[in-house]
Amino acid sequence: MSHPRRISTLAGALLAAVVSVTALTSGAAQAQTVEYVALGDSYASGVGTRDYIDDSSCRRSDAAYPSLLADAIGADLTFAACSGAKTGDVLANQLGGLSAGTDLVTITIGGNDTGWTGVVQKCAYPYPWTCWKEIDAAEAFVRDQLPAKLHAVYNAIEDAAPNAEVIVLGYPLLFNGEECNAITRISPGEQAALNDAADLLGDVIGTAALSHGFQYADVRAAFDDHAVCDDTEWINGISYPIAESYHPNKAGQRDGYYEILNDLV
Repeated sequence: MSHPRRISTLAGALLAAVVSVTALTSGAAQAQTVEYVALGDSYASGVGTRDYIDDSSCRRSDAAYPSLLADAIGADLTFAACSGAKTGDVLANQLGGLSAGTDLVTITIGGNDTGWTGVVQKCAYPYPWTCWKEIDAAEAFVRDQLPAKLHAVYNAIEDAAPNAEVIVLGYPLLFNGEECNAITRISPGEQAALNDAADLLGDVIGTAALSHGFQYADVRAAFDDHAVCDDTEWINGISYPIAESYHPNKAGQRDGYYEILNDLV
């Protein structure tokens, strides 16, 4: 003969077990959601992809590496990167999404601090204008002033997101020594000098990042054979609107930046 009390007790135990498993499963699912904050400038926001999330001047794109990574790993993305940002802009405007609960931070920053856009524009002026002086000034800035600005940003990230994995992504070399655009004239010598300056920038950014224990994603090798004027360009040449120029296109963001970043996460 069945005992109602035993049945009631067993049913209660089973119900408690189901509730416990459900709670554990729910908690595990929540724990698996990566809280991801993407910081930086136009190379991080996705300028060059010609496809933007909204009409804001930040030009954030679903084709940019932060969006691609967030989709791939199912992360909750706070997309703070903004076109034109310098290190000071990151400190003033982009750190609000960081917290002790942030799991992952990526950042590309430093190029605008050097005045890089203006340097390349000067190099594109027709003969007899040259840009040697501007290149020298940019390199001096990178050596003498940029490290302190990078350390200030990296310190702020460490303070605001002490538990996060931080990955710093650099910049590609833009040129391959060929002249293929009739609108601009950047000589092979100037292209080589610009690439040397970009190498210096990459080395300084990498050294600063590693000194903080961050990972450094150096994209220069990935963009080999994909510079402006290569058969398969991952970087736009001179473009309209002009802001699209000398930035990674969708292939550069996907096959260059995202592929390297995805291997590190």
